[in-house]
Amino acid sequence: MKFSKLAQYYEKLEATSKRLELVDILSKLFKDSNAKEIGKICYLIQGRVAPFFEPIEIGMAESMVAQAVARAYGPTSPRLRGVKNPKDEVLKLYRRKGNMGLAAKELAAKHHHSGDPTVEKVFEELLKIAKFTGKGTVEQKVSTLAEILKSLDPVSVKHVVNIPLGTLRLGIGDPTVLDALSIAKNGDRTLRPILEDAYNKTSDLGYVVETFFKHGESGLKNIKLVVGKPVRPALAERLPSAEEAVKRLGAEFAAEPKFDGFRVAVHKDGDKISLFSRNLENTTHAFPDIVEGVKEEVRAKSVILEGEAIAYNPQTEEFLPFQETTKRRRKYKIEEMAKELPLVLFAFDLLYLNGKNVADKPYRERRKLLSEIIHKEGRVVRLAEERVLHKADEIKKFFDEAVSEGLEGLMLKKLDSPYVAGGRGFHWIKFKRSQAGELTDTVDCVLLGVYAGKGKRTEFGVGGLLVGVYDKKKDEFVTISRIGTGLTDEEFRKVNGMARKLRVSHKPARVNAKIEPTFWVRPAEVLEIYADEITKSPVHTAGEKNGVGYALRFPRLVKFREDRRAEDATTVNEIEKMYHAQFKKR
Repeated sequence: MKFSKLAQYYEKLEATSKRLELVDILSKLFKDSNAKEIGKICYLIQGRVAPFFEPIEIGMAESMVAQAVARAYGPTSPRLRGVKNPKDEVLKLYRRKGNMGLAAKELAAKHHHSGDPTVEKVFEELLKIAKFTGKGTVEQKVSTLAEILKSLDPVSVKHVVNIPLGTLRLGIGDPTVLDALSIAKNGDRTLRPILEDAYNKTSDLGYVVETFFKHGESGLKNIKLVVGKPVRPALAERLPSAEEAVKRLGAEFAAEPKFDGFRVAVHKDGDKISLFSRNLENTTHAFPDIVEGVKEEVRAKSVILEGEAIAYNPQTEEFLPFQETTKRRRKYKIEEMAKELPLVLFAFDLLYLNGKNVADKPYRERRKLLSEIIHKEGRVVRLAEERVLHKADEIKKFFDEAVSEGLEGLMLKKLDSPYVAGGRGFHWIKFKRSQAGELTDTVDCVLLGVYAGKGKRTEFGVGGLLVGVYDKKKDEFVTISRIGTGLTDEEFRKVNGMARKLRVSHKPARVNAKIEPTFWVRPAEVLEIYADEITKSPVHTAGEKNGVGYALRFPRLVKFREDRRAEDATTVNEIEKMYHAQFKKR
């Protein structure tokens, strides 16, 4: 496929705010694609040249991209010809247009492009830019991008320029891609579960799609867990009481403390260690102490295991608050922070061991295997405490113990359950520490929009936030609250910074809303919110029926959840259960 043809699809995707139209456009794109290029197309529509978990970023700042644009069109553009500093002119046009792609498109209009490269060619050149390192990197990146731009038509230029900047925002989620792929190949969504299962095992959309194109359904079924490719984490459900949990779990079940730290997936292949966050980000570089701990303390040649990393004071034997633990996610002074805030990784599940997938084995077997390779009293890596319980009273007693130690609560697990990658179900149930008010748990909300600040808040750039939750069935984000209080000055400034980076010109296609903020943002950031209760509202679209949805009453920010993807936010189904659970407490 010529890149110019892909660019036309980009135009159609960018123009719609309706998810069904996104699916239709994508399915037509996939029908036009072949097996050799389809994986690359999937990465490119996400604005990437590699899966999310691979630390391969094109990494070009606005000034570098502007330099490349100036070099590509300086000789042919009337605006740039004869100008002393053409890069500055590009930046001026960018500021006026508000988007580098639109600025480059205008400058490219007078340029006779030298060819019509294929998708594969453009992809390989962008990948080359991402891999440049060492002395002369800036010049190599600028000159390579300039050569790509010279060969493209203006519409293609518009979209290619936005890829290195991370500003290609088509509003396409993974479920939308999987639906479109199923329709392209089968005429309906019936293949979605098979595609999703393969994706949950590898988290590599390009690899899954390419495998499907080459080998069909049988190829997908043969996709296995691979050390180095993160597995999408299993998720837990909520229930209002210990009694309800016992009904779901049966006569015998496991209970573990719920730590308020970072969920970490450990991949070990000999001495090669990779760490992945809950949102599939490769965080190996950030936690050198855990890497060394895994090398020394995990007795296995190859393994995939999960655990929770939490800051721990060995002198006082106290767990530190999440706000302290989160300091370890900094990208600078990592070694210093590792000494100041050492982490303990409490391992709680095992998915792969010495060349064999164990995720399908019952939880009690996985736990036994985990206990054989990890010591309870490890220096860095420890086996999370587990108790086998039978009654609601036992849950309550263990819960009180956990909370008294500064932990969030408990995780309850069915003993005969497999590990369900990417799935939420009653195999796992979470019990969190209650707070004052009727609602006894927090809600993970997605930032959807921003309201301009007034008065003192003018200096922050933000006066209020529009937040929502995830409707998994429809693969869309629905509004649940407007937040205007409870943020510190520092938090307002932080939200403003993240919102400006995510700002889009119109409501994203995957957002369902009745109300309009000052500006919309791409759904990406998760905020943990506490509220007094969940009520019904004609204003919001979360769980909307007959024009009435759910809303949060008196919401306030608890913390930023940088470890979570937007799709891992609280679901509409969970909100509905939390709403009804309130009445059982009264």
